Amino acid sequence: MNALFKALADPTRRQIIELLRKKDMTAGEIADQFDISKPSISHHLDLLKQADVVIAVKEGQFIRYSLNTTVFDEMVKWVIDMAETKKTKKKNA
Repeated sequence: MNALFKALADPTRRQIIELLRKKDMTAGEIADQFDISKPSISHHLDLLKQADVVIAVKEGQFIRYSLNTTVFDEMVKWVIDMAETKKTKKKNA
């Protein structure tokens, strides 16, 4: 979960996630949407992969990135569990 929160903490990575919500994209297509270097975009994509936020699939000489919605489902479940635990503690206090 820490890697996920680290990945979500950066505005550039959040913008990449927003782009990938619309459609799968190659690293080059993603980089074209930003005014930063391609190596920087690559670094952001690596951090998103490490957090399992994106899935990378090699297609010939390109890598196509897509969102891994499972990780977001797990995060939502974690948030709901936290809220339920807090409600239960308040109720029992």
